[in-house]
Amino acid sequence: MADESDRTRAHVFVSGTVQGVYYRANTRDTAQEKGIDGWVRNLDDGRVEAIFEGSDEAVESMVEWCHTGSPAAEVENVEVEFEDPEGESGFEIRY
Repeated sequence: MADESDRTRAHVFVSGTVQGVYYRANTRDTAQEKGIDGWVRNLDDGRVEAIFEGSDEAVESMVEWCHTGSPAAEVENVEVEFEDPEGESGFEIRY
């Protein structure tokens, strides 16, 4: 486990055609492959919200991935705010 000082946290909002296209499942699978902790969920306004915690490099690559997302998604915008890590463990889809 990396020292907290080596971890970063990204709070991401993705808009476009990102619900009903396996965006959350693909996000979870990709995050797990990259060793990222956090969660992803659909919002009532049609966006997807996610938290990614991990190494700077892994989180940056995950944020980049969000610009494409799942094969069926049509991402229009990705908003990212970097925050202090809160010690997320594992990665889950929230409902």
